[in-house]
Amino acid sequence: MGESRMLPGDVAWRLYDTYGFPVDLTQLMVEEHGRRIDMAAYEEAKKASQLASQAGGQVVDDHTMLDVHSISDLQKSSLAPTDDSSKYNYTASDDGVYSFESSTGVIKAIRRNKQFVNEVTSGEECGIVLDRTCFYAEQGGQTYDQGFLFKLDDRENEFAVRNVQVRGGYIIHVGVPDGTFRVGDRVQMEIDPERRRPIMNNHTGTHVLNFALLKVLGEADQKGSLVAPDRLRFDFSAKGALSTEQVKKVEEICNQVVAKNEVVYAANAALPNAKAIQGLRAVFDETYPDPVRVVSIGISVEQLLADPDGPGGNATSVEFCGGTHLKRSGHIEKMVVISEEAIAKGIRRIVAISGADAKKANEIADRLENETNHVVQRVTEALAKEQSGAQLLTKELLALKDELSREQVSQWRKDTMRNTLDAQKKKIEDLDRAAKAAQSNKVVEDCKKLLSEGPKTYLVEVFEAGSNPKALDAAIKQVKSTAPETAAIFFSVDQQEGKIMCMSHVPQTAIGKGLKANEWVNHVSGLMNAKGGGKEGAAQAVGSKTNALAECLKLADEFAKLKLSI
Repeated sequence: MGESRMLPGDVAWRLYDTYGFPVDLTQLMVEEHGRRIDMAAYEEAKKASQLASQAGGQVVDDHTMLDVHSISDLQKSSLAPTDDSSKYNYTASDDGVYSFESSTGVIKAIRRNKQFVNEVTSGEECGIVLDRTCFYAEQGGQTYDQGFLFKLDDRENEFAVRNVQVRGGYIIHVGVPDGTFRVGDRVQMEIDPERRRPIMNNHTGTHVLNFALLKVLGEADQKGSLVAPDRLRFDFSAKGALSTEQVKKVEEICNQVVAKNEVVYAANAALPNAKAIQGLRAVFDETYPDPVRVVSIGISVEQLLADPDGPGGNATSVEFCGGTHLKRSGHIEKMVVISEEAIAKGIRRIVAISGADAKKANEIADRLENETNHVVQRVTEALAKEQSGAQLLTKELLALKDELSREQVSQWRKDTMRNTLDAQKKKIEDLDRAAKAAQSNKVVEDCKKLLSEGPKTYLVEVFEAGSNPKALDAAIKQVKSTAPETAAIFFSVDQQEGKIMCMSHVPQTAIGKGLKANEWVNHVSGLMNAKGGGKEGAAQAVGSKTNALAECLKLADEFAKLKLSI
């Protein structure tokens, strides 16, 4: 800040926007040094950032990206395509710790607002073309790198690289500067290793997955892919959905390759020679450069080229690929296939995760499996004792299935647990169905016994039907068939479910005397805290006030006597 007593507002905003440092804390710190923040400039920088964000990525890209005309201008200026060979300059320790080399380059062009400019300053989103770069530009399914560019002579001037694209051989680094950058400036490049490392994990994982699919299906042509920091996505041809067992086998083969911890080789080769390698995987109809980069696991590219008809190419993963990969397959650590689905006729899609994400997914799956086994044990014990309490486990089963559907875990393990839970649910439903049938039979027998005692004008009775409406209905039907001139209102209470229900039938003779089923039920439904309905001849209600049974019986009896003048 020099002699100025004012901290620039755009700097204060960047501290918050990029690093999450609150402006009020910044204010306190600068006040300790007798300075203050230019809040007017802070609000302007904030507004500009919000407008840029609202514009959306595609709109911003159009203003900073190279089009056919700008590419032609660069070619006419004799600017050579960007040399990005240093994107492969990194090393790894045996335990998978990676070091990415920084590199330097010269700014050859700056693109802003659909035109080339010689200079950009703080907050002006733009695209920078360098003579060489270590940043990976989005291509071949692999997403772009992020990081920073620093002026060699003044590191306080930095450029936050948010996106990297390649157009016509020129790699453009899209982002926002903090400071001033000019054409001709020398910059130091530093990629974000926390982003690049998992991308490499997932790219090598994609090759491993491709190999595993071929082993399981015998034939599976790649139709597309996406390699991102948090996942990998692979599209392939298939005649139908993979079975749970096939998905499991694919995942197992992937992790077998990982466990071997073999070297990942990469080398350029003449295109005709590389195409001759038996078992080599490539995207159909894709145009590849000559020479082409070949990536293989466990067997060197030189060995494969020396014996293209040998078994090596079919025994391991061999592909054309210009992406950034791990040094050894074991650095993937773990792979988990989290989904397999159709995206078009004859095209399937697998999504997988690797590394720390895969290990976390397995930990979650282990916990869910333990919970599933615990529920299975409890259901088994309840069913052995033929306890109706087993029905209460249904809610627990459904809650576990719901959690299972939300969690990101192995697809085959999810399917297995879901099938197990469904089987337990069916057992409970079968027991419940049998119990309700037995309950209905008992209620009917009790009703028959009641009717056998002699003809009655009306009946107000309680049956042990729980919350099973079919059981009460069976009793009502027994009355209608055995004593068609008898009016009836039957009650049942289920303390476990917290329900009380009643059901009424009134024949025409009783209706003619003034007793109507809907009025009879409505007379007690208030006590039951119930909702119900019906007509003159038949009505029913279900409530929650189970302790009102005695009073309901009394009121129902009094109502019938009143209406029937008994």
